[in-house]
Amino acid sequence: MEPLDRVLKPKTKRAKRLLEKREPKLTENTKNAMLIKGGNANLTVTGVLKDIEFFSKKSDCSLFMFGSHNKKRPNNLIIGCMFDYHVLDMIELGIEKFVSLKEIKNSKCPEGTKPMLIFAGDMFDLSEEYRRLKSLLIDFFRGPTVPYVRLAGLEHVLHFTAMDGKIYMRSYKVLLKKSGCKIPRIELEDMGPSLDLVMRRTHLASDDLYKLSLKQPKALKPKKKKNISRDVFGTTYGRIHMKKQDLGKLQTRKMKGLRKRPAERMTGDGEGISPKKTKSA
Repeated sequence: MEPLDRVLKPKTKRAKRLLEKREPKLTENTKNAMLIKGGNANLTVTGVLKDIEFFSKKSDCSLFMFGSHNKKRPNNLIIGCMFDYHVLDMIELGIEKFVSLKEIKNSKCPEGTKPMLIFAGDMFDLSEEYRRLKSLLIDFFRGPTVPYVRLAGLEHVLHFTAMDGKIYMRSYKVLLKKSGCKIPRIELEDMGPSLDLVMRRTHLASDDLYKLSLKQPKALKPKKKKNISRDVFGTTYGRIHMKKQDLGKLQTRKMKGLRKRPAERMTGDGEGISPKKTKSA
């Protein structure tokens, strides 16, 4: 019987490429989400999964969402993430109110538009469960990492509000209106979907495992540069070490008022020179 920890070498090039894709990378791939519909899911849960799929892509999936419905937990959503092919965090949400994309008769953003995420409410900072939920929602909707974004591309806002034990999700389209100057006037138009959620059960990873999942490789950490510091506003300061300078030899701009008189050059400091006598009338 072969040992379970034995590493099998790939026999084909295709298998080799597949294993190389699964190896740890310095820069992670864009996270994909897998949406799963339970066998007893109703129309509300099915509609939520369909609308969320509009903003996310479906399998090397590190994120998952499972929708189900039963008498004990109606309109149920389970959102979670994986780390090293094991479940890291998993949070159960109940759908109390849902307005689909089709019900709101406004113009929509193109599929794949990178949204701007806004989180409002103290619970996202005070509660560990809400902090983990915030992290999951960011991973679900942030999209690929890009170096630059043009102004016209900022046309989608996802707003999450935690208040009175509920999470309100709203989706808006950004409209750039004429303002009479270079900076346009911004208006938000509701485009859906709209969700009122309540947190139910949670299964969170231990603190040690969560810290391990956040650990960055040393190659990605910025190298510390000597004699360089930054203040709270991001201004960079540099310290330069120089040898002791003789200020007497410092080259300055020559001005007539600073030139020495011939008599001062002969005596050095000009001591012992009697002042000029005034001419008598």
